[in-house]
Amino acid sequence: MRGADLERGAPVRFFFDGKPVDAYLGESVASALLAAGVRTLRTSPRTGLPRATFCWMGLCQECTVVADGVRRPACRLEVRDGMIVLPGSVP
Repeated sequence: MRGADLERGAPVRFFFDGKPVDAYLGESVASALLAAGVRTLRTSPRTGLPRATFCWMGLCQECTVVADGVRRPACRLEVRDGMIVLPGSVP
């Protein structure tokens, strides 16, 4: 199917690190953040270096965020209107 034939979900807005992010229902938090220009989703607890998406399958934990108080991989988490997402860390 061509890209022009695809329908997007309804527009929603969520918040990442206190900043509003516009997205569409059905998108992952990771893809919505990438589309919004956000590249760093957390910092390494050991080195402090920025971390972002890597595998896009939820296996590597590089894109871990805290969404509404629960630690989740951003690539496996669908956006919801009004959700609060914070940079995550992996213990």
